[in-house]
Amino acid sequence: MRPEEVVREVRRLEITTRHLVRDIVAGEYSSAFRGRGVEFAEVREYQPGDDIRTIDWNVTARLGSAYVKRYLEERELSVMFVVDLSASGGFGSRMRTKGDLATEVCAVLALAAARNNDRVGAVFATDRIEHYVQPRKGRRHALRVVSDLLAFDPSGVGTDLGAALAYVEPILRRRTVLFLVSDFLAGGYQQSLARLASRHDVIAIQLADQRERALPDVGLVTLWDPERGEWRCVDTGDLAVREGFRTRAEAFDRDFERMLRERGADLLRLETGRSYAGPMLTFFRRRERMLR
Repeated sequence: MRPEEVVREVRRLEITTRHLVRDIVAGEYSSAFRGRGVEFAEVREYQPGDDIRTIDWNVTARLGSAYVKRYLEERELSVMFVVDLSASGGFGSRMRTKGDLATEVCAVLALAAARNNDRVGAVFATDRIEHYVQPRKGRRHALRVVSDLLAFDPSGVGTDLGAALAYVEPILRRRTVLFLVSDFLAGGYQQSLARLASRHDVIAIQLADQRERALPDVGLVTLWDPERGEWRCVDTGDLAVREGFRTRAEAFDRDFERMLRERGADLLRLETGRSYAGPMLTFFRRRERMLR
């Protein structure tokens, strides 16, 4: 993309996502993460009505009476995007590619964070770390993240989410809302994810396309894997092939969701052929209910 094209596309995204950004900030954004960005202040003696979940058992055992932890809610959040820019993001059979969807979703969330006076940063990754944007406040900085996403031409084609998460882990010195944006068609990142989720609020944004879930009956087709650099011939006219493909895709989604739940991370699943506005608002509202 030429610089002037990037500028036009940034402006288009800002205009087209304006209503969604406003809706998220007005009703769902801040409340969806309320209570997550907190700092420890002190311990004090337990009083009737205190939440028993805040009891500090170590201090209680040492002093012989119940003490609770008191926290102060941070006025601002730190939001970090880890965006998978591997070659599989170039696939899309309907409205947009997975890469396009990643950019639009990051634009909405970055602008919502900026309007909430939060700091926004980003890491772009393939099978290597491609680019790092240090977290800062402000609309201009949020648009810089979007512009970098649009203009960036990655060097790698493969996927190494484990390396991306290992890179970002020491950078996050304060509790952070971490959006991990990928199709997750790779492994080897689960341990890093678990460590991050124990200290931060991790949300996996899974990007999917309908043709990755169900094959059409169009006979023999030749498929190209851009990350492995391999061609493969598939007989989509064979019912067993189509059913096997669908079954494996459904099992992948179930296993992925369970893995995230076990490690304390949240999931927002989006499809290239559908609007992301509805699922995104539903996601924020669900989180707000959970944190009440």
